[in-house]
Amino acid sequence: MKREVTKAIFPVAGLGTRFLPATKSVPKEIMTLVDRPLIQYAIDEARAAGIEEFIFVTSRGKSALEDYFDVAPIIEADLRAKGKTELLEILKATDMDSGAIAYVRQQKALGLGHAVWCARRLLGDEPFAVLLPDDVIAAEKPCLQQMMEAYAETGGNMVATMEVPMDKVSSYGVLDVAEDMGAIVRAKGMVEKPKADVAPSNLAVIGRYILTPRVMDNLHARKIGAGGEIQLTDAIAQEIVNSNDVYGFRFRGQRFDCGSKAGFLQATVAFGLARDDLNEEFSQYLGEIVAMRQAAE
Repeated sequence: MKREVTKAIFPVAGLGTRFLPATKSVPKEIMTLVDRPLIQYAIDEARAAGIEEFIFVTSRGKSALEDYFDVAPIIEADLRAKGKTELLEILKATDMDSGAIAYVRQQKALGLGHAVWCARRLLGDEPFAVLLPDDVIAAEKPCLQQMMEAYAETGGNMVATMEVPMDKVSSYGVLDVAEDMGAIVRAKGMVEKPKADVAPSNLAVIGRYILTPRVMDNLHARKIGAGGEIQLTDAIAQEIVNSNDVYGFRFRGQRFDCGSKAGFLQATVAFGLARDDLNEEFSQYLGEIVAMRQAAE
């Protein structure tokens, strides 16, 4: 019997150095995409998938992240007094129930696998999800919800995947496919950041995972992998050997790498254009920019 997944890990301990100087004082996960911080997109996606307990793996300097999900009585009182009920509802959507969020510290930056391992005592013997807030996915049905529905059929371990150009595979964990069933593929191997000439496919793993407790057992070995770090990919790949129950899921949607400046800007344009209250003015402005550039050429 497949156990229900109700806990999720959010690794947010990174320093965000690619966004300096902004991240000198603001955690990268709090940086806003249109009018919501990156972490809110991940939380909303997890909630839609039925996640009830949220585990943040943090580091020093992340107190603003903790404050964001707390109540804001002064702001709420001001909005209530001014009758701004719509803004009040938007604000309340960021609140989390007492006890729904837990925070653990990753005291040394030893890789994604190590960050996930830091949350081991809060999981018990339960399957769990992992969401990387840097990966923002625009989808009609949230990506993790799609995965949960597929997981109900397969059980085991599941990673979100997408096809990337071969010259980009060295930036990802990549699946070696044993059986392609369309949206779901069974993996016979996983390789972290392979060179293009030895990559088993162009099916890349992105930041959404549903994992069994055995993956946490594998991480406990603290095996050093690519880049001298403890890689989550290696711990998942071990389950191909142990149980042959690792699947890739081709999600329906568009993924934006908001860990890069270019990806963040692309996401800002896409999400801005998707907003009914912004589309007309924003699309007109973008059209004017394109017209000016074409005229200049």
